[in-house]
Amino acid sequence: MAAPKPKLAVWKFASCDGCQLTLLNCEDELLDVAARLVIADFREASRAVVKGPYDLSLVEGSITTAKDAERIREIRTASKLLVTIGACATAGGIQALRNVKDVNEFISLVYASPAYIDTLATSTAIADHVRVDFELRGCPIDRAQLIEVIGAVLQGRRPRTPSHSVCVECKRAGTVCVMVAHGTPCLGPVTHAGCGALCPTYSRGCYGCFGPMETPNTKSLSRGWSRLGASEADLARVFRTFNADAEAFRREADAHER
Repeated sequence: MAAPKPKLAVWKFASCDGCQLTLLNCEDELLDVAARLVIADFREASRAVVKGPYDLSLVEGSITTAKDAERIREIRTASKLLVTIGACATAGGIQALRNVKDVNEFISLVYASPAYIDTLATSTAIADHVRVDFELRGCPIDRAQLIEVIGAVLQGRRPRTPSHSVCVECKRAGTVCVMVAHGTPCLGPVTHAGCGALCPTYSRGCYGCFGPMETPNTKSLSRGWSRLGASEADLARVFRTFNADAEAFRREADAHER
């Protein structure tokens, strides 16, 4: 008798759904995934639900409510492997900007009836609440990296995704450095690779969509930006974007806000 297919579940927390859609945008590869896995719970794609436990859970989004914090613990218990996908799940997302402000002030300005809003003061990564087996960075994630993660799980090995910076991608592609050649501020030297150096390829500075690389030298990069005319406010703002609660970026932003 053939062994049962592994069960895949995809979960959403506070997010825009873009990383979940990356799986649906896998096109031809999606057919192979569906043939090798049971897509047990994926509300973005189907109303059909197969009960857990699950061999692999892909989790998109950050934790922003007490109910979410409880739900992610339940998902962790039901999952053999849990992989976070995207900047919201790995670094709090753009919504983590609330972490350095008074969230109640935002609520009072945005909502007509603030009393109905039940939220935490912070937006935090999944790993701040439960054990995570692997993190897949990006805003949104890279399709090829997602397929690599799923393939690695099926083959019983650790996923092979890059840990170097976007600068390495530029070098490999022969892309001229926008900071050196044009004086364009760029986060490439401290940003995790995975996008194919998309922005520098079109002569624009990297926005840091994939979050900090391993051991990023953010202080050195900030000095370089200062020489290009960036103010302290500019530096604080540039590290508070898609990966606002990633430790390296948060620490550097804090240094310039003080």
